Amino acid sequence: MIPWGYTVPVVAATILVVAVELAVLKTGLFRKLAYWLTIAIVTGFQIPVDGWLTKLSAPIVLYAPEHITGWRFPWDIPVEDFLFGYALVTAVLLVWERARQREEAR
Repeated sequence: MIPWGYTVPVVAATILVVAVELAVLKTGLFRKLAYWLTIAIVTGFQIPVDGWLTKLSAPIVLYAPEHITGWRFPWDIPVEDFLFGYALVTAVLLVWERARQREEAR
C-alpha cells in the first residue's frame, strides 16, 4: 500500500469536488450562505459523533497509522475525516443544486 493510503485519496477527492464546481458545474454553491451554514451544521454534528467513534481511549473505528497523517483534532478525530465529510456533503449538494437549476430551466 502507499503511505497515507487514506490521506491521498481524500485530499484528491476534496480537490476534485471543488474543481468540478469551479470548472464544470458552476452552480455558485460556494457563494451561498446556506451552503456554509450547512457545512457548519454538518461539522457541528460530525465532531461529537466522529470524536466518539475515533477516540484513542476506546476507538470503534480504527485507522491503520501508516495510511493517515496522524494529525487528530479535536477529540482524536483524524483530520482526514473532516475532508472526507466536506467532499461527500459538497458533492451531494452540488448534484442537488445542479438538478434544481435544470428543473428551473424547464
